Amino acid sequence: MGAEFLFMDDNARPHHANIVDECLQSEDITRMDWPAYSPDLNPIEHVWDMLGRRIAARQPPPTCLPELRRALLDEWCNIPQDQIDNLILRMPRRCKACIASSGRHTPY
Repeated sequence: MGAEFLFMDDNARPHHANIVDECLQSEDITRMDWPAYSPDLNPIEHVWDMLGRRIAARQPPPTCLPELRRALLDEWCNIPQDQIDNLILRMPRRCKACIASSGRHTPY
């Protein structure tokens, strides 16, 4: 990844298990400081939410893993790029809101 690589996670408990911390340290990977209550800053979290809602709205819903896989791929391809672009463009505003709330919950 290179010397300037910085790892970002959302402070979820599994990401901070001892085995994960030890692995990151053994690979000399620096973890980015991240507010404990703000995983919603990461645009991909909103994309996952969109994807989940699209899958939940499918009629009929997927009933087995191969159907779910196909549905996920279909829905992933059907998320309009402008929606993803807008999430990215709103990052500065979300970061400012997070700073203003001292890392606590934000309305985003």
